[in-house]
Amino acid sequence: MRLHSILRRLALGLVCSGGLWAAEPASALPPLVPGTGQKVVQVGDDFEDAKWEYYPNLPKSAENINEEQYLPGGYAKNGRWYEGIMRGTPDVVKRVPTPENGLADSQGSLLLRSVFTGITGRPSYNMQQDDFICDISERLGGSIPVAQQPNFVVRVFLPPVSKWERRSGPHFAIRAAVDTHTWEHEKGGRYWGRELYYPGFFLEFETKESNGLGYDTAYIRIRANEQGQDYRGPQITKTGWWTFGMSFTADSKVHFYCHEGIGDLTAADKVATHNPYGFRCERFKTFFFNVCSADDGRTWSTPVIIDDPTLYFSPLELARAPRSSTPAPTTSRLR
Repeated sequence: MRLHSILRRLALGLVCSGGLWAAEPASALPPLVPGTGQKVVQVGDDFEDAKWEYYPNLPKSAENINEEQYLPGGYAKNGRWYEGIMRGTPDVVKRVPTPENGLADSQGSLLLRSVFTGITGRPSYNMQQDDFICDISERLGGSIPVAQQPNFVVRVFLPPVSKWERRSGPHFAIRAAVDTHTWEHEKGGRYWGRELYYPGFFLEFETKESNGLGYDTAYIRIRANEQGQDYRGPQITKTGWWTFGMSFTADSKVHFYCHEGIGDLTAADKVATHNPYGFRCERFKTFFFNVCSADDGRTWSTPVIIDDPTLYFSPLELARAPRSSTPAPTTSRLR
């Protein structure tokens, strides 16, 4: 085991993902507001470095399509981001000036966009997606057990409707990679193994031509409930800045928070709490972003910009936060 990995774990009080220890799940814990606890400075990004750079190392990976990884993968110069080997890197990963009304003192944000979301130069003419992944396991020397209440927050800038890809379906996603232990079935038998899964938010667009309403709409799709089903969450009625966050508590639950604007998340911003797929979440591995497009070789994905993705954790039990009810979603015009 490398010395620098050991030191990082000691400094953060984290437990390596390679171990078998997991905390006994607590019961009746309150949801945890993302942004709570100690900021983990080793991961995440503020994109303020004017020399921020990303090396795509094309062609991108396309293991989900043709079982080819095309290594070495893309990575950021600062070592905080990398290409997923399953689906590949966005075609454009570029530091840009922070759009208007962003975080105070923020000069730089990150544009994520693609035209080939499948195999580079070989359009599939089906919706595909790219991955942009925060490096947590390597930089921290392991994943974070939910007993330490990992949580993350990110600001997302949605462009004016005129700049969205004219396609109904998912355009962007904010997701986490977490794991649990469950029975795995293989070759007629079964064994007790680790299962990796990916809850999160999908930003869905509905063109006026497809929804029958005469105007464009958009909404947030939540992945997933206890039965493993995605479902329709809050409406997106205004473009511009939004804030998203997820938290993972010692009772093995996953909590979803979001609101329009750049203000800190509060208890009132909780939109869902689940054990997705019926799993009891044990460890948080990373968070990542999906860029989705029609993969027709000519149409660019919606130009989404992110800023200040930040990870937090706490070794301490947190105070109970007030609960709030979430109104049923309605269909509204997207502005």
